[in-house]
Amino acid sequence: MKKINTRFGEVEYDPDNLLHFPAGLVGLPSLRDFIVMPNKKKGPLFWIQSVDNPDIAFVLTDPTNFFLDYQLSPEESEREILQIKDGDDVFILSVVTVPQDQTITLNLAAPILFAPTTNRAIQVIMENSPYSSKTLLPE
Repeated sequence: MKKINTRFGEVEYDPDNLLHFPAGLVGLPSLRDFIVMPNKKKGPLFWIQSVDNPDIAFVLTDPTNFFLDYQLSPEESEREILQIKDGDDVFILSVVTVPQDQTITLNLAAPILFAPTTNRAIQVIMENSPYSSKTLLPE
């Protein structure tokens, strides 16, 4: 087990259970390994904490909790990065932003594809998407 100091305090983690982004995140290519933080509150939101930079953490959610028709299937190149085969589970996640005015948005233009069988993830940019990087939550 290893430990890092974060905004959540000291966090102990198993390096074998990290969420790995082989290409990093969009605009943050050096952030590749994250801890999925235990969800202390019930609800659709959870945190991932960067191991590479303990000052950085993101709130994520399954966007289909709010947008029932939101879909994305990984392309072959993305399946290779995720190291998955046809039929393996892939979950879609979105980064959540909560600015000071409390207008919560989801980044639906650059979702995260997560493969639980390999603990790998990739953030993809959807071209010609009707969604935005700051899609407001529905009322």
